[in-house]
Amino acid sequence: MAAPEEITSSLVRLLVSEQFPQWSALPIRPVDMQGWDNRTFRLGDRMTVRLPSADGYVAGLVREERTLGILGSRFRVAIPRVVATGAASPAFDRPWSVREWIEGRTLIAVGPRERDNAIVSLGDALSELQALDTGGGPWAGSASAYRGCHVSAVGEDVQSRLALLAGRHAEGCRALWDAAVATVWTERPVWVHGDIAPGNMLFDRSGRLTALIDFGQTCIGDPACDLAFAWLSCSSRERDLLRERLDLPEDAWLRGAAWALWKALISSPEEMLAKYGRSRDAVLSDVADLTMG
Repeated sequence: MAAPEEITSSLVRLLVSEQFPQWSALPIRPVDMQGWDNRTFRLGDRMTVRLPSADGYVAGLVREERTLGILGSRFRVAIPRVVATGAASPAFDRPWSVREWIEGRTLIAVGPRERDNAIVSLGDALSELQALDTGGGPWAGSASAYRGCHVSAVGEDVQSRLALLAGRHAEGCRALWDAAVATVWTERPVWVHGDIAPGNMLFDRSGRLTALIDFGQTCIGDPACDLAFAWLSCSSRERDLLRERLDLPEDAWLRGAAWALWKALISSPEEMLAKYGRSRDAVLSDVADLTMG
């Protein structure tokens, strides 16, 4: 039987009761902010259930579990820990997993006074991630949605949409893209989270980063895609704070801006604001200004 398009709390309760009856009495409810690739539900107070939303995302869930197992013993920042793996069944023909719940606030909930601390602590975490031993890590490629690859991997999307821009945006964004794709990562491949976004980081009340989540696109490669966050979610001042915490060459930041350009071009204005916290026009303006002097 094909898995249903809608993944409900009732379905999750059925799966948990069938495969992990020791947890069948725990309350189940969906989390407030759902991702695209997976649906997530709270299981009691200390666990979550994560289920692929379509067949095409199964490989990503399996790959993520393996990545979390590798990083779990190396990374000081908290990351999800897989407690149990559910098997495909007649009720839901995809594997799924049970994970520990990590308490914290997403970046959107961090107040203005704590934002600096949040950005600095994120920079420190990314610096640590990039310095970790890469042994056993998955390489960048189609399985990571090309995160960690050279930004030209998304060039077709960018080129087709650049033609739709007008005026200063068009000139500056094209110049930025041309400059970025002419550069390449020449250092050793490093760990790349692959989806640094406000909803994938958790903070305490002081604004200090306590956890990173959603490692479905994590890989070994060029870290530039993780720098897109600096334009998608940060003010110019916050961008400078992030730069200070990361010892990366200037051309990596150019490619990071190019990744941000790609995300802005393929996203609607409403999606940009909801997921990243900045308007599409603001991102395009900042990216365009990089090469306009």
